[in-house]
Amino acid sequence: MVLGPVPSSSADAGWWTPTARPQPDSDINVTGEPFKGTDDKGRVRGFVDAHDHIMSNEGFGGRLICGKAFSDLGVADALKDCPEHYPDGSLAVFDMITKGGDGKHDPVGWPTFKDWPAHDSLTHQQNYYAWIERAWRGGERVLVNDLVTNGVICSVYFFKDRGCDEMTAIRLEAQKTYDMQAYIDKMYGGPGKGWFRIVTDSAQAREVIKQGKLAVVLGVETSEPFGCKQILDVAQCSKADIDRGLDELYGLGVRSMFLCHKFDNALCGVRFDEGALGTAINVGQFLSTGTFWKTEQCTGPQHDNPIGLAPAPQAQKELPAGVTVPSYAAGAQCNARGLTDLGAYAVRGMMKRNMMLEIDHMGVKAAGQAFDIMESESYPGVISSHSWMDLGWTERLYKLGGFAAQYMNGSEGFTAEAARTKALRDKYDVGYGYGTDMNGVGGWPGPRGANTPNPVRYPFRTADGGSVVDRQTTGSRTWDLNTDGAAHYGMVPDWIEDIKQVGGQGVVDDLMRGAESYLHTWGATESHRAEVNLASRTPASASTTEWWNPFVDYSPGKAVDGDTGTRWASEWNDDQWVQFDLGSAHTIRRVTLDWEAAYAKSYRIEVSSDGSNWQTAWSTTTGDGGVDTARFAATPARYVRVHGVQRGTQWGYSLHEVGVYGG
Repeated sequence: MVLGPVPSSSADAGWWTPTARPQPDSDINVTGEPFKGTDDKGRVRGFVDAHDHIMSNEGFGGRLICGKAFSDLGVADALKDCPEHYPDGSLAVFDMITKGGDGKHDPVGWPTFKDWPAHDSLTHQQNYYAWIERAWRGGERVLVNDLVTNGVICSVYFFKDRGCDEMTAIRLEAQKTYDMQAYIDKMYGGPGKGWFRIVTDSAQAREVIKQGKLAVVLGVETSEPFGCKQILDVAQCSKADIDRGLDELYGLGVRSMFLCHKFDNALCGVRFDEGALGTAINVGQFLSTGTFWKTEQCTGPQHDNPIGLAPAPQAQKELPAGVTVPSYAAGAQCNARGLTDLGAYAVRGMMKRNMMLEIDHMGVKAAGQAFDIMESESYPGVISSHSWMDLGWTERLYKLGGFAAQYMNGSEGFTAEAARTKALRDKYDVGYGYGTDMNGVGGWPGPRGANTPNPVRYPFRTADGGSVVDRQTTGSRTWDLNTDGAAHYGMVPDWIEDIKQVGGQGVVDDLMRGAESYLHTWGATESHRAEVNLASRTPASASTTEWWNPFVDYSPGKAVDGDTGTRWASEWNDDQWVQFDLGSAHTIRRVTLDWEAAYAKSYRIEVSSDGSNWQTAWSTTTGDGGVDTARFAATPARYVRVHGVQRGTQWGYSLHEVGVYGG
């Protein structure tokens, strides 16, 4: 009786139950009304999956991930293996690469599911729509569906039934997501009536969650977006390609994306993968770009993952004769490739379109440069969705107003990582998320065992207390988290209950605050407007101007002309300055500097009301070039000066752009 469903006081009791679910189909095994509405402060509740791949079976040539999220022909058609996996999995080559062994398995899905889906089976559909429905019924209210593919993996994989163009796959996966929304709507009586709602702005998402439904956000995670690959370090795309690509994705409903993933591209260098998988991806990078990963000493405490050095024989066989994967110095753990000029243009292009940047998978050098750009404009739209950002940057993300989620690790690991960042969540008053990365070839929590002292005890109540969850059954197979682990998406509520058993209610409470925090980041991103640069095209002067090239103008006004392709450059001495007359007194709080390669290691920002008497508003002795943002207490000034004290290079000082802001 204690675990019986809570009677609904809603006038539309049963709204969550479809009137025309296909038969046969998967069970949901959750009873009770999904929670809806807001709290007394107007805040929504619910869990956030910030990183999932519902439609990845449509990418990679169509035969890497076997099975579909839905099918008009029913569950038996949706949940069946790839044809080459029959009769015993002997040709499941990708299964061998990702899992090890000989790839053999029982290929039969519906109705027996003897060997898949499973927590360690990386090649079979885990996102069947009814399993996602179970996660929604268990309290999930935001799901980011990252459209995903990889052209190189597609091209080298033996089995495919379509081409390998990445943007073609992204378009198809977007359309299939809209098709799935229509498929679910049909069960509930027509357009707009189902629980699976694709949203394109935060207000729409907030209303969907208020109604008790699942807000689905489209993202993109692909290795060479817009055709922006690099071959032998030469970019294969242009700024025009980036603008066209971003406009197209925005039109499809995409609101967050990665700029690089797995392979270095024309935009940025990646955060490495480890072990044999890392070796295989490094091989893939060479096959795509003609270059292997290059490493260097890290310049700060942040670092990339240890580079993959373990052998990956299946992948290494693809290398040309005489070509081998290089070895790497143990102390050089950072990707030498950072954010390129095209990458910086893409970051600013996303900011212009008020899109959220996924920082995971960027190497720390590239990520640091992206943070620099976003900080220069106080841009909040930054997401770390599945534990691929160095934890040392968590506060940097929260300061901007971004959102962080953790990979769907086992409950012990998840709660330990959550504890490491708990003080920062409390400091910035934010919730937490998870990134399941299902269908993303990552591996998921295994079973803790039936004999663990604190197992998940079925049935159990959802985190809000309003529904009851029992073991999940599809066909003739029933899954138990204690003995099966997180085998498919429907096990998300069970996994959260396991987190409660291991880590306590506090972790679950932070997760329940995730939906509100995610929407806060999204809303702030949408409302962000670039501030007016008070120094734009103002009178400028400098201590010196570089003169050696009579065909290029390096005059001080080039630092405030709004063109990042021009620059002011000084003579090659330490003590140099450039200053700007704002025309009248303004309250100054922030100065941004976009350095050319000739940067200042030590410099100060000086302000003056009369151009004669100067005071230091901000200074540093650890400048490292790139984009710097100097923030200081509100100071009235008409004149602003950048005063170089010590050069960071053998050259002088050179600035592409200087921004002066009151906000």
